Amino acid sequence: QVQLVESGGGLVQPGGSLRLSCAASGSGISSYTMGWYRQAPGKQRELVARITSRGTTNYADSVKGRFTISRENALNMVYLQMNSLKPEDTAVYYCYAERSALGSWGQGTQVSVSS
Repeated sequence: QVQLVESGGGLVQPGGSLRLSCAASGSGISSYTMGWYRQAPGKQRELVARITSRGTTNYADSVKGRFTISRENALNMVYLQMNSLKPEDTAVYYCYAERSALGSWGQGTQVSVSS
């Protein structure tokens, strides 16, 4: 069982930046595919970015060129650098870990983009 704790959310103005962090605990974290999802009010949870154990990344079209996912296996950390934030990026962001079709979720961190 993987435990995930997100941090780094907050209120930012349009065009600003935030860096989300996800601290993972458990065994074999480096072998997990890690991801960030988000859920806006009244909408379904959607994939934002994902990074495999080998470092292959993929992104939602809406965030390509603005967000960057990375991982630091030695520290069991995953990050989401978010630049050029837009009001439509406002959502609760969740960290996700998956291996062998089994997944774990964090509790989420709120990101609000507003002037």
